[in-house]
Amino acid sequence: MMRNAVIVGSGMYAPERVLTNAYFNELLGEDVDTWLRENVNIYERRWCREDESTADLCVAASQKALASAGIEPDALDLIIVATDTPEYISPSTASVVQHRLGARNAGTFDINTACAGFVTALDVGSRYIRSDQSYRYILVIGAYAMSKYLDMTDKKTVTLFADGAGAVVLAAVQDKTRGFIGSHLRTEGEYHDYMGIYAGGTHQPITETVLKQKAHLLKFVRKFPPDLNVTRWTSMIQEVTSRHGFTPADVKHYFFTQINIRSIRETLDRLGLPHDRAHTIMQRYGYTGSACIPMAFADAQQQGKLMEGDLVCFMGSGGGAAFACALFRL
Repeated sequence: MMRNAVIVGSGMYAPERVLTNAYFNELLGEDVDTWLRENVNIYERRWCREDESTADLCVAASQKALASAGIEPDALDLIIVATDTPEYISPSTASVVQHRLGARNAGTFDINTACAGFVTALDVGSRYIRSDQSYRYILVIGAYAMSKYLDMTDKKTVTLFADGAGAVVLAAVQDKTRGFIGSHLRTEGEYHDYMGIYAGGTHQPITETVLKQKAHLLKFVRKFPPDLNVTRWTSMIQEVTSRHGFTPADVKHYFFTQINIRSIRETLDRLGLPHDRAHTIMQRYGYTGSACIPMAFADAQQQGKLMEGDLVCFMGSGGGAAFACALFRL
């Protein structure tokens, strides 16, 4: 019988500090609340404390995921952290998480495909389990502490981005009816200089000039084509479901990158599906990048919306521009 990767536990964590849209009305001296509610469906978000960072978020979400899966940290064989707001440039955030969890038997590495990172990591972890008998349990985490990189005067970024982490436990199961079905990863690198944090690496090390110019903070440099996400999400979902003998209508739950409610709804419209097929959390947590998809999944699971046997689709996208789609049977 085929050995497959099955999601056996999930968890999420968001910092305690809550910022409503009214906070940004006052900060920026104008009404941003109306636009945020009507266009992206964000009402409030969570930001880290000054002494709270990405690894803290990862550990809190991971502890919940491990409890949900009913396993101890030392049962883990691998920890993959997907983030573009790492604890350090080096070493990996995953190594910090491994130590704090006490997961002494786990190998570790980070993945950075921006906000497509969690789905990419889910794909990688699933293939480890499928290809190597020594991997039994893999912890996959999506984490984001983008509040650390925001320009408080830039209304295009400061009102959208937020902090949080979500995690799932993948288990090796001898069951051909459940688990990872297939995926598709796609990058359109011509968009790599449209949005990002462009200072702090080897291309532009941190200097006094960089700090004065705020080049070490998140910036939208150019506008993406307005239908980029909708077009790519629709085509990738159609491709992955068709390749594995399904239609988009067979998928019971969709978990999209949570940056824009209109993009999610338009994608579902193009697929001919009702809007309630997508579980959303941006209204309470803002845009949490690589964390938003696992956070939405954990939130749906906590609400009892997910049942064994459900077909689910994870569709992520982010800077780069990177896209990742994965299909699972719960």
